[in-house]
Amino acid sequence: MHPWRHHVNERFNEVTGDRLPVPGSGATRERWNAFARLAEEDLSLARLCEGHFDALAILAELGGPRPPPGSRWAVWAAKPPSLQAVHGTGGWRVSGVKPYCSGARVCTHALVTAGDGLFAVSPGTPVEGTWPAIGMAASDSLDVRFEQVPAEPVGPPGAYVDRPGFHHGGVGVATVWYGGARAVARTLLSAKDPHALAHLGAVDVGLTSARAALDSAADEIDADPLDRKHEAAARALRVRSLVAEVAADVLERTGRALGAGPLSHDEAHGRAVVDLTVYLRQHHAERDLAALGELVTGDAW
Repeated sequence: MHPWRHHVNERFNEVTGDRLPVPGSGATRERWNAFARLAEEDLSLARLCEGHFDALAILAELGGPRPPPGSRWAVWAAKPPSLQAVHGTGGWRVSGVKPYCSGARVCTHALVTAGDGLFAVSPGTPVEGTWPAIGMAASDSLDVRFEQVPAEPVGPPGAYVDRPGFHHGGVGVATVWYGGARAVARTLLSAKDPHALAHLGAVDVGLTSARAALDSAADEIDADPLDRKHEAAARALRVRSLVAEVAADVLERTGRALGAGPLSHDEAHGRAVVDLTVYLRQHHAERDLAALGELVTGDAW
């Protein structure tokens, strides 16, 4: 194992011993500030920690099983939905392969989607070699194979995507993107020449706008945690799209301002750039914008 991956695993074990407020508890800014700080430290670390704390929030929201002390959780909900859940005399069991399972070899438990259900399971068997990428390498995002693994339903069918916390959690992921962009942008703070300073100014505008949007979203979620105003879906799509665009601009401007030097000679910066480049692809780009367009009424303008 690469020393940095070992370091990320150790930090993941440390952070999961902490407690963070759940979204909508009145301290959502505190939760997201923690995610941003972790992302600035390392995006793979933040990915693992965000998944763990998202799983704890889901279990609390849907009345799932109580997490055992010292457990490390993940949420594995990637498509295609090749995982199947079957109920028999011994209860529910899941079988199949789930892709993009961050923490495949380090998490003790996971929430997995199968059909329209969500299930708490012990991890299956990681499929070695299914994450050869350099970007987000320490996130341990392998495919996982399940063969008749016992599973406990969490909430009724469809509850995973129908709950308000689904959208609240989506904004939490954008906070991780923001923290990753902040880490990349810090290399620009030593800029001296006018060309680089212009890029730094533009990056400052973007990151400040993203931070303001995230803070505003946190306050709105705390004011309406159960989404009685039916604003959560549009809010999440809007904030995620804004933060993703800002983060992409940070990557572009930092590279144009500083050239290949930091990428070639600064290991931490190079890792931050490639990790953020990969992690931003979790954003659905034009598909999310189209989904937002269907919800737009113009009232937010």
